[in-house]
Amino acid sequence: MGLLPVEIKVNIEGDVAAAFSALRGSHAAMTTRRIWFAEAREGVEQGRVTLLEGGVIVRFRSGGGQPDDLTVKLHPCTRERLVGRFSAPFEVEPLTYRIEEDWSGDNRSLAASLVHVHPPGALTGAVAQGADPTAPIDAVQDQFLHACAPAVQLDGLVALGPIASTKADDVPLDDLSVDLEVWSVAGLEFLEVSIRVKPKEEDDAEEFAARAQRKQRKLADAVRERGVPLSEHPENKTQRVLTALAGARRAEGGAGAGPCGRG
Repeated sequence: MGLLPVEIKVNIEGDVAAAFSALRGSHAAMTTRRIWFAEAREGVEQGRVTLLEGGVIVRFRSGGGQPDDLTVKLHPCTRERLVGRFSAPFEVEPLTYRIEEDWSGDNRSLAASLVHVHPPGALTGAVAQGADPTAPIDAVQDQFLHACAPAVQLDGLVALGPIASTKADDVPLDDLSVDLEVWSVAGLEFLEVSIRVKPKEEDDAEEFAARAQRKQRKLADAVRERGVPLSEHPENKTQRVLTALAGARRAEGGAGAGPCGRG
């Protein structure tokens, strides 16, 4: 595996609506979708997110007039864990497998994600109360987890959400093209601003890292110059949102009735 793309993120909280407006300007269309995550029922009953703590993310997205998608992701990950066909990115419709670095402030990690696109509305049944959210996980996604995260158990999962997502892609910000995404749920609201930096053929590791670092500084500066302060919170939005949802579910009296396994 050669040089990997880098996704660079900054997070914003506080007056998220004003920040979104300031950064989006009048340039980009917005898409609104709903997002759920599958988590271990036993952990949720204790207010914990054990799947996420183990570096595994199972995410469902639906709505906005777009196809649904189900993502199985390992994050943080190591290259050594990515074996067989999962040691390199691939795209075979309806599947896309990506490996990329994830930079947020001083935190740098590796992420590997396998996305399966489904027809619009196809996944909503899997995240309904009492449903088995693992049912739509396909054979290749199953193989990915068995090969690269063999200790992970997908029995007894429950869907947490929905999270309201408002997104604007390819927004011009100085000489950058950024993606904006707001998450709203459980009294929390975050705005994530991200860019992707791809290696060029002529790049060596040092040149590419230096270019990505310049882009990271440019992104932070471009946001601050529009009067938008960056979040200093060390946890990412997924960690904070899922912890809040699990805590809310526990306060409601548990995860409710539902299946015990994949069936």
